Amino acid sequence: MSTQSKQSWRTALAAYATPATLALLLLGFAAGLPYMLVFSTLSVWLREAGVARETIGFASLIGLAYAFKWVWAPMLDQWRLPLLGALGRRRSWLVLSQALVTIGLAGMALSDPQQHLAWLIALAVLVAFASATQDIAVDAYRLEIAEDTRQATLAASYMAGYRVAALLATAGALYFAEWFGSTGHSYQFSAWTGTYLVFALLMIPALVTSLLIREPPVALRTQLEAAKYGLAHQLVSVLVLIVLLVSVPALFTQLYNTDWHSLFYEGATLLDLLLEDRAFLRALLYLILTWLCLSSMGRRGLAPVLTPVSDFVVRYRWQALLLLGLIATYRLSDTVMGVMANVFYIDQGFTKDQIASVSKLFGLVMTLLGAGFGGVLIIRFGILPILFIGGAASAATNLLFLLLAGMGPNLAMLVVTISCDNFSAGLATAAFVAYLSSLTNLKFSATQYALLSSIMLLLPRLIGGYSGVMVEKFGYAQFFLFTALLGVPTLIMILWQWRRPPQPQPSHAATSPPSD
Repeated sequence: MSTQSKQSWRTALAAYATPATLALLLLGFAAGLPYMLVFSTLSVWLREAGVARETIGFASLIGLAYAFKWVWAPMLDQWRLPLLGALGRRRSWLVLSQALVTIGLAGMALSDPQQHLAWLIALAVLVAFASATQDIAVDAYRLEIAEDTRQATLAASYMAGYRVAALLATAGALYFAEWFGSTGHSYQFSAWTGTYLVFALLMIPALVTSLLIREPPVALRTQLEAAKYGLAHQLVSVLVLIVLLVSVPALFTQLYNTDWHSLFYEGATLLDLLLEDRAFLRALLYLILTWLCLSSMGRRGLAPVLTPVSDFVVRYRWQALLLLGLIATYRLSDTVMGVMANVFYIDQGFTKDQIASVSKLFGLVMTLLGAGFGGVLIIRFGILPILFIGGAASAATNLLFLLLAGMGPNLAMLVVTISCDNFSAGLATAAFVAYLSSLTNLKFSATQYALLSSIMLLLPRLIGGYSGVMVEKFGYAQFFLFTALLGVPTLIMILWQWRRPPQPQPSHAATSPPSD
């Protein structure tokens, strides 16, 4: 091996030995804790306290805060917080969101669902919104602290902290609650109080980290330039966008429910529909709301949200469609397959202990190894080659599940399958985060990354919802083959993009990364 090659590999590995990597590890840990504590772990607590299943189901809607975080992401790009704003644009939002998560978790710990269920749910909503805001701020900080090729190593560090925290906030939280004295047969509120207080305290290291790290130079340089909209305009834009997001699907729903048969076949008039058909009346009201949101006045109100979107379109022109297609389909193959993974393990005859040990614990280790290796490879060879390899490997490993489907509960084959699948998923995730990071304009890093990452999850989640139907109709073997083939269009788009890489404007390029 040549001296230059050794130096390149040494440089790639050295990317993990930086203060920024440690900071992202702690910030990732803080991001992984609250998500599970207001979602799956909270569901266990509520059920153990005797809360009805219907109520628990509605409580799970708290997770929508993470799906729609891009709605208020422009505020993190374009509005400086009072008082805390002295810390800098990124650090101030980090400190605020982490403080709210800590306070919210402590408040949840003191709220017994048997007596104060409404308060507990309200505090969980606070934690969810603060946690989603923290996710936006962490992503923006990561984008601005290092150049594109280092994004994969920072993402791998973030992922390590996040996955460990998620495991601790699920299995660890249940262990703590059991150890403190609450079981499925004997509910003890004090046990859950102690559990949630422990996790509130575990947020403090990240809060201290946010106070100690330096504001990225890019954030300092672009703060005055980006802050062109005041708080009132920001709040109006969020309100108008929410109205638009509600009005458009509601409009089509009410039009579908309208009695068009009476209009076309029974001699009814539009006035009759207006007076007698409530669905038609509601459709008109939603149409008016949609028109107001899309009018010139509404578009002016939406300016804080539209500016980052129009910037993306202007920079990439027609390539924006190709980029969005690539983003929407990159995780399609493994995400759709993953919906049925646990069901498949059970149907194959594996025990819960085997699934937990191999799929969860061992799988987590392989995912983190894949992400770490991906970070090194991207520094050594660039983003697009590893993006292609990660996409190809994620799709190809679904064929291992196809082989496993014909072998019964073969534990050795399960280990091989999980090893390859999770390693490739970690590699692909690291590459994809680096690729998304390279597409954002640092003036609008919080907004554009939040929007692009939401697009990444939309199509896979929609198709994944029909995964059970596909398994019932075609069987596991055909299902795994189909999910593997879902990765082919993405690979074609990556090759096309490889030949014609996008040319972002100079404002996107990061400055030299700071020491922390």
